[in-house]
This record gives sequence, C-alpha cells and structure tokens, in this order.
Amino acid sequence: MLRQLLLPLVLLGTSLAHAESLLPANARVAIIGDSITEQKLYSKYMEAYLLACTGRQDIQVFQFGWSGERASGFAARLKNDLSVFNPTVATTCYGMNDGQYTTYTDAIGAEYEKNMRLVMDGLKDMGVQHVAVGSPGAVDTKFFTRFEPAIYNDNLAHLRDIAQKLAAETGHSFANVHDTMIDAMAKAKPVLGQDYDVCGPDGFHPGPNGHLLMAEAFLKGLKLDGNIGQITIHLGGESTASEGHQITARAPGSVTLASTTWPFCFDADPKASTSTRSILPFTRFNQDLNRYILTVNGLTKDKAKVTWGSETKEFAKAQLEAGINLPAEFATTPFDTAFADLINAIGSKQAYETTMIKNLITHFRTYAPESETDPEFKNALEVLKKKVLAKHAKYASNVRKRVKAVTHTVSVAE
Repeated sequence: MLRQLLLPLVLLGTSLAHAESLLPANARVAIIGDSITEQKLYSKYMEAYLLACTGRQDIQVFQFGWSGERASGFAARLKNDLSVFNPTVATTCYGMNDGQYTTYTDAIGAEYEKNMRLVMDGLKDMGVQHVAVGSPGAVDTKFFTRFEPAIYNDNLAHLRDIAQKLAAETGHSFANVHDTMIDAMAKAKPVLGQDYDVCGPDGFHPGPNGHLLMAEAFLKGLKLDGNIGQITIHLGGESTASEGHQITARAPGSVTLASTTWPFCFDADPKASTSTRSILPFTRFNQDLNRYILTVNGLTKDKAKVTWGSETKEFAKAQLEAGINLPAEFATTPFDTAFADLINAIGSKQAYETTMIKNLITHFRTYAPESETDPEFKNALEVLKKKVLAKHAKYASNVRKRVKAVTHTVSVAE
C-alpha cells in the first residue's frame, strides 16, 4: 500500500517528462562485454527497452560481446571493431574473467585497472561521449563450483570498486551490476529456494532472471527515468493520457489508447530462473524503470475492478486514487505479443552482430599493413565491410518495424 501511495509523489517530481539521460539525439549505443554479454539476453532487454520504452525513434544499438574476453582483449580490438558502428554511447561489462577465478590480489586489481583505463581511453578516442562503466556481475552462491563462491564474489566486489573509481575519474556513469545481482540473490533464495539460480546453472552465466537484473543496472547507469506514461480516468469527467499514449476512444469509465511508448513486458512463470518475471519481487525494475500509472478519480465506492486487455483485477479506492502501476499489477498485458515479437527480431539482429564481428570484422586488423601499402586490397576490405553493414541494416530495419502503436483499452467498473 505504501508503495502505491508514493507513486504519485514520484510522478510529480518528474512530471512524466523524460529526465536527462545519457542518450543524446541520434544516440548509437554499443553494448560491450564478455561471454555474458554474448549470451545476448541483457543486451536484448536493453535494446528492447531503448527502442520501445523510451518513446524515442532515434536510438540505435549494437552488441559487441565476446566469449572468454577480459578488458585487455577488448582494448586490443576496440578501434577496429567499433569502427563499423561508431558509437556515441557505450556500456562495458568486464571483470568476471579478469578476476581469474581465484582470491583477489592487488596484482589482479592492478591488471584490471590498467586494461580498463585502456578501454576508457580507446572509447574516448573513438568519440564515445557517454559510458556506463559496468562492474562485473556476481557468481551464484550455490551453483558456482570453479572456486569458493563467497571468496570469488569478494574478488568481484574489489573489481566493482575499481570500475566505480574509474567511472568517477573519467566523468562517466557507473552501472552497479554486482550489487544489483547480489542483493536480489540474497532476497530470492530464501523465498524460492537455494536451487533457484540467479547467476545461472553453471554459477556465472545467468538465465533470463539474472540478465534482467543486469539490464536494470545498465539502464539505470544510462540514467533512464522509468516513466512509461500515465492514464487518468475520471468517472463522469474527462479522461487523459500522457505523451506516447493517444486516446482514440472514450466511454464512461473506459479509454482506448494507441501507445507508441510501451511498458517492458515479462514472461509468465513467477518461480523459474528461466523467467524474467520470477526475479521481479526481489528487485526494483518495475518501480524504477517501468512506471505506467493508472489513476482513477470520481470513485463512489470503496473498491473497483480494472480491466486491462484480457485480465481484470480489483483494487481499493485509495489505491486507484493514488495510482497503480499497470505492468507491475497485471500478469498479462496487451503489449505482450508485440513485445515478444520485438525481442525475437532483436535476437536475430544481435546474433548477426556476433557473427559479423567475430567471423569477419575483427580480422580486418590483421591486414592493416597490407591495407596501408595496397590500395586495391584496402578497397576490397571496404567493399566487404559495406556488404555486411548493408545486411545489418536490413536486420535493424526489421527490428524497427516492430515498434509501432499498440491499441489497448483500460476500463474501470465499480
């Protein structure tokens, strides 16, 4: 109840105007990291959020994950590989492999810091304006078997502190992936059981639940304000909706909307680690990043039923007058099908990005000497680059076609 009552205060503070994020006009966002990034889960969730949940049409995203990589590996390929995308914004997630799966030592920290400084310098030289410097994630307290989980999480916490220090020194944002995962894991396991893996069945490659936590940390690192929209239904009066949600029809106690700004959607299972929904009670994704608020005025009874899409739920008058967060309250939403379609299209695009970078583009640096002395050879490489970029553009266009208005109805009955 307290959470519901506080929602209007949050909204008054932001007035549903998007706060200053780290995403300038025509932002080009590079999502960078090791095999956890190459799993293409948190990167899919981030891209879906940036394209569908911000209400903006000018953002482009490219995933640069590489299995087994340390910060030094990306520093070596940074200039060559990023040149096909020329990002203006980046997120980085290194440290899991840099920790070397052992007890933390000053030498491990110094090597990580040295290589992360090379990454930060390289991003600056490439013209990247904003970076959300991510900490490493965490390992599962039960399923991580390479080393003692508590000791390795302590190692990763030291690397977290180094990443945070570098973000402050360079004037960039910090994405606290480690604590987001550790905190949620500490809350989830007592409720769902020790066999509920938060960091994956192998202990360090998370499933959808852990990747949602990672996306949460990075989206907060990019300073997204979380305001999806607001609907106000006045029983017997004029109902309204915020930008991104056009009212196309009105009836007593009901509005039909065409929404070009979407709430983030989750799968159905409330308990499995393979489900994004299962981790929601143990983190603040909906409260901080996914606020689509319905407020109802003019109620004459103590309770009322709200129907959104195919689901109906009953709420107290005080809750509805304070405002309820629709995606947090409803297990199914009218956006679910469109959102799943978008996620699938993004998955295909990001799969091609991995193939494109690892199988072709990264090898261009091997031929740098020949390119400098042989114009014909250099031109051949440029032709190849243009060909793969043209194919990538088709994937990106296919993704963008999925982001369109979703028509849905919200109704209130006393």
